[in-house]
Amino acid sequence: MDSRIAVIGTGYVGLTTGACLAHLGHDVTCADIDAGKIEALNRGEVPILEQGLDELVREGLKSGRLRFVVGAAAAVPGCEFVYLCVPTPQGPDGSADMSYIEAAAREIAPVLATGAIVINKSTVPVGSTTYVERALGRSDVFVVSNPEFLREGSAVNDFLHPERVVIGSTDQAAAIRVASLYIGVRAPLMVTDPASAETIKYASNAFLATKLSFINAVAAVCEAVGADVNDVVLGMGYDRRIGQEFLRPGPGWGGSCFPKDVQALIHIAEESGYDFGLLKGVVAVNEEQFDRIADKVRRMAGGSLAGRTVALWGLTFKANTDDRRESPAMHIARRLLNGGATLRAYDPTVRGDLPELPQVTIVEDCYGACEGADVLVVLTEWDEFKWCDFDKVGELMASRRVVDARNLLDRSALTRRGFSYEGIGRG
Repeated sequence: MDSRIAVIGTGYVGLTTGACLAHLGHDVTCADIDAGKIEALNRGEVPILEQGLDELVREGLKSGRLRFVVGAAAAVPGCEFVYLCVPTPQGPDGSADMSYIEAAAREIAPVLATGAIVINKSTVPVGSTTYVERALGRSDVFVVSNPEFLREGSAVNDFLHPERVVIGSTDQAAAIRVASLYIGVRAPLMVTDPASAETIKYASNAFLATKLSFINAVAAVCEAVGADVNDVVLGMGYDRRIGQEFLRPGPGWGGSCFPKDVQALIHIAEESGYDFGLLKGVVAVNEEQFDRIADKVRRMAGGSLAGRTVALWGLTFKANTDDRRESPAMHIARRLLNGGATLRAYDPTVRGDLPELPQVTIVEDCYGACEGADVLVVLTEWDEFKWCDFDKVGELMASRRVVDARNLLDRSALTRRGFSYEGIGRG
């Protein structure tokens, strides 16, 4: 049965949610406060890089099942379901800023239909369903938690082919109604209480961040003892209790979710009287990894970055996205600049200036970054970097030195060409 749905917020989560629900056959209206963005979306112009999303938006617009309006109050009338997909940025103390959630709830409260279900899709602190209920001030509507588990770069596939759908509600009938929206999606469906649903989201991201910090720490041990972390990961991964996912060493973890959610869980624990020391260690290891990569570059440059030109390949926090929020590449670039380096960078998603770091020169291709460079640093695992002409790269560089923070390149091929090469966790 097709349902009428409003999605409040057309950011990464909201736009993916709206387009995918329309694809499943529902009638979806997405709302945002940015009139210019809404006009562009109604023309089928998607502002983010996400595989398959632009096709789904155009499909929804063509079918009439997807539309975009300015303002939450304009989207909600007559809708059975309202998804809240607004930002919950990290506050100074690590807590989630709920002001956008509260503002959206207060705006839609007067126009909600009796019996409507408001669904928290944003990553929100434990207890947020009660918070939204108070903000709505409506005893004739329901509030349900339905956390998202979308990975940037594969969000459409994650929504349509999820590993699980989690619904948190104190009302069984409301939970069943939300579950009906996912008919056609083949995945385990878990119905629980709202606090558990909200904790599942935070705990999942925190555990994945823990795996990444763990393998980066193991990589440091491998370098110290002369082991190869790639073989160590392969050997560990054969154990089904461990698996190989999220055990790839790199420059650290970042993005829009992990840093914010990890700090939020630490804050939630502290507010409840528990010192989550393990998770604090995960954050500390990640910060150390940024320093370790910068130190590798400094050593490769001869012990000092002052007056050195460093080529950066990649600025996004991972490949197949244009998201630079809390990107390890950006953290490392700041450290290199502070050390006195001149930076030339290439990323396929970045053109013109880099607003966050205007001191960095942005070039049009991977070769432009290498002109006159003393060291080349690979910071994002874009596939195109593997297929560059490294004879040409070597000719362009002032010296043939590479720090491969993603273990992306062929070490043997580079060393044959006279490059000094250093990866992560490879003694």
